[in-house]
Amino acid sequence: MNFADLFDLKRGTLGAYEEGRSEPKIETIINVANYFSIPIDDLLKRELTINELLKFNTELTTNESQLRKAFPRIPLLTKVNQEEYIIHHQKESFLNNMPFIKWPIDVGDKTYLFYEVFDLEMSDSQGGLYPKDIVLLEKISFENIDQSLPVLVVYDDIKLCRIVKKEEKVELIADHPAIETIEISISDIKESWVLVGLFQKYRKMENQSDLQTQINQLTKKVEDLES
Repeated sequence: MNFADLFDLKRGTLGAYEEGRSEPKIETIINVANYFSIPIDDLLKRELTINELLKFNTELTTNESQLRKAFPRIPLLTKVNQEEYIIHHQKESFLNNMPFIKWPIDVGDKTYLFYEVFDLEMSDSQGGLYPKDIVLLEKISFENIDQSLPVLVVYDDIKLCRIVKKEEKVELIADHPAIETIEISISDIKESWVLVGLFQKYRKMENQSDLQTQINQLTKKVEDLES
């Protein structure tokens, strides 16, 4: 849609504006200002650029060093490299060679890690995390962990779980009811990461309440047949 059609102007009227032979009505000025979200004072007194009219970000850059800072490389931990990670997680050369995701985040003095879920430990009947989901984790000292949040714990294995601290021990608890709780010594923990972001693979799932209703109906039918 062109400018004339957008503001219900005749082509001749628009041409008169462009050639300075006529001034727009106040109603037209207000409509233009509202459409582009521009103060009327700026519209009347300033020569506006296309970037200002369309709200483009003129601060975007193609400078490589600035792009690296704006889109830092966040290492990606997967089932394939997790055994090596347990052994070499403190080696900078190993971390630099891990697969990574460039993500627009202000790292500052924090350390982040992406983790690809590959099991059902953090799922239950209400949903949760499933294989191929990606979680964003922030490194945190174990004593500062909020026990209500999912945590990635690195010891002689790697577990995404919930935790319950018990003096010198800690319980690693899965959301899935069929997976047993693991108890380890706090001193065995090499690293701990808290979940701060989640990117879920699209999946079409039946509504859980509908599914439960169907189960109940089937159960009733079986009971009726047996009686």
